[in-house]
Amino acid sequence: MFPAAVLAILACLAASLFAGIPVNVETIHIPMRDGIKLAANLFRLSNSGRLPVILIRTPYNKGHDLSRNQRTFVEAGYAVVIQDVRGRYESDGVFDPLFQEVPDADDTLTWIARQPWSNGKVGMIGGSYLGIVQWKAALTRNPALKAIFPVVSGCDDYLDRFYSPGGAMKLGHRLSWLSANLKAPGYKPPDFAVFTRYLPVRDADRVAVGRSLPLYQQASAHPSYDGFWKSVSTLDKIAAVQIPVFNTGGWYDNYVESDLAAFSALRKLHREIHTLIGPWAHNMSIPFEEINFGPHSSAPILRMQLDWFARLLRGESGKGHFPPLRIFVMGRNEWRDEVEWPLRRAVPTPFYFSSRKSSNSLNGDGSLRARPSRGGREDRFTYDPSNPVPTRGGSTCCNPKVFAWGPMDQTVVERRKDVLVYTSSVLRKDLEVTGSIKAVLWVSTTARDTDFTAKLVDVFPDGRAFNLTGGVLRLRYRDSLWKPVLAEPAKIYAITVDAGVTSNVFRAGHRIRVEISSSNYPHYDRNLNTGHPNNSETRAILANQTLYLGQAHPSHILLPVVP
Repeated sequence: MFPAAVLAILACLAASLFAGIPVNVETIHIPMRDGIKLAANLFRLSNSGRLPVILIRTPYNKGHDLSRNQRTFVEAGYAVVIQDVRGRYESDGVFDPLFQEVPDADDTLTWIARQPWSNGKVGMIGGSYLGIVQWKAALTRNPALKAIFPVVSGCDDYLDRFYSPGGAMKLGHRLSWLSANLKAPGYKPPDFAVFTRYLPVRDADRVAVGRSLPLYQQASAHPSYDGFWKSVSTLDKIAAVQIPVFNTGGWYDNYVESDLAAFSALRKLHREIHTLIGPWAHNMSIPFEEINFGPHSSAPILRMQLDWFARLLRGESGKGHFPPLRIFVMGRNEWRDEVEWPLRRAVPTPFYFSSRKSSNSLNGDGSLRARPSRGGREDRFTYDPSNPVPTRGGSTCCNPKVFAWGPMDQTVVERRKDVLVYTSSVLRKDLEVTGSIKAVLWVSTTARDTDFTAKLVDVFPDGRAFNLTGGVLRLRYRDSLWKPVLAEPAKIYAITVDAGVTSNVFRAGHRIRVEISSSNYPHYDRNLNTGHPNNSETRAILANQTLYLGQAHPSHILLPVVP
C-alpha cells in the first residue's frame, strides 16, 4: 500500500495528464416524436470516427463539463452523450417523469444510432433517477440499446419512489426530493420538519415547493397499487427487458428490495442479469457516521462498468464476466457470490415474541424465544399521531444532511413507551440472516385503520443497537395493496409486515432485537387513524393497539437463517 501523500501526488499527476487530452464538445438537440427537442452534450476524442456510445439521461442538469468517471469513458474510446430529460434545464417540454421516459428514451436511442459519429451500439450508466431511466429505456426494446448499468435505482414507481410495500407513503423521501428539485421559481421552502408535518398530506407539495405539482397530486390520488401504477411499472413489464443488465444497490438504500426483485425476475426468465449489493445507502461514497463496515466495503464500480461495456459494446470477449449476484455480508464484513435470490439454503426461522409483564420500551421484559410461550399474553401501547415514533436512519433518501440514513443507534427510540421491544439472549455463536425479513403479528386496534411497524436491530455487546431493516403495514392493506378494507375495532387480525431485506451476521456476543410500533415518521406518513382517506385528513385520533402473543397467537419475526 502507498502512503496517502504518495497517492495524492499520483492522483494530481493523473488528473493533469488526463486534463491535457483534447476532447471535442458539441451541444446537440435531439428531436422527439411530438416535435419537442431535448438538449444534450456530445463528448468524444478528435477524429475518432464511429464509436460505441454511452448515454446518460438526467433531470439534474447536464451542465457543460465531464466528471472524472465520464471522461474515463471518452478516454477509453466511447462517445458520451449527456442529455437533460424533458422539461428540465435546457430541454423543451413539460416534466412528466412517470410517463415521458419510455418514449423519450426510444426516440433518443434511435436518433443516436443514425449519427455519423455512432456505430449504432449504445450503453447507459447512472444512478438514482439516471438509473430509473435506464430501466425505462430497456422496456423499449430499441435495437441500439445493448446493455445498461443502473445504480441505486429500483424498477417500480409505486414501491420505490412513493409508497412502501405496506401502503404507507414514503413521505420524507418524496417531499425532500421535490423540495430540492421542483420548487417554484424564487420560492424558499421551510425546514424539512415543517413540510413533512403539514396536513393534509395531499397538499404538502404546496409547502415543500411553493405550488401544486401534478406529479405529487397524481401519486396522492392513487394510494393503492392500482392500474395507474401498474401501467408505469418496469417490474410489472420486466419480461420486455431482454438486454444484459448490471444492477447495483445497497442494503440501506431505498430501492434495494426492488433491485433484488428485478434480479429474481430476470433470472427466472433466463436473461443476463448481474446484481451487486453493498453496505451502502443511496450514495455509496458517503460513509456512515456511527458504524464502519471495514476496508473491503467499497467496490470498483467504474472498473466494472468499463469491463462490462468493453464486452457488450466493443466485443472484447475476455472482459465483463461477473457472478450473477455479489452481496456484502455485514457483520462478517466480506463479499460473497451467489447464483439466486432468495437463497434456497436459507431456513425460515421464527423467533417468537414473549413478555411476562410488559415489553414497552427498553425497560420492559420483552424477549425473543425459539418457541411461543404457553398460554396467551397481550402487549399494549397507544399510538398518538401527534407524537409519532421518529425515524432514526434506515433506508431513507435522498440527502443525509436533511434526512439521516443508514445504521444508527436506536436506543433513543427504544426508550419510548409506544415501542414494544423484544430482545434475544446473548448469542453463543455467529448467526447469519440473509434474505427478506417478515414480522408475522396477531393484532387488534380501536381504530378503523392504523399502521403497524417492525424493525430488525443488531445489539452490540456495549448496548448500542443498530437498525438493519424496517417496514410498515397500513392495516387497510392487510389483504392486498390494490383492494383496501377497513378494520373492525377490537377484531384480531393476523398480518405480515414486510420489513425489508438484509444480509447480516449477528456475531457471538451480540443480541437480536425487534421493535414493534405504529409509526416511523417521517420515513412514512403518519396514519391518522380515522379510517378516512389518509392523504386528505386533517384530524387525528388515538389508537389503542394490542399485540397478541403465545400459542394461540404466535406473533414472531421470521428470519432467513443461513446454516
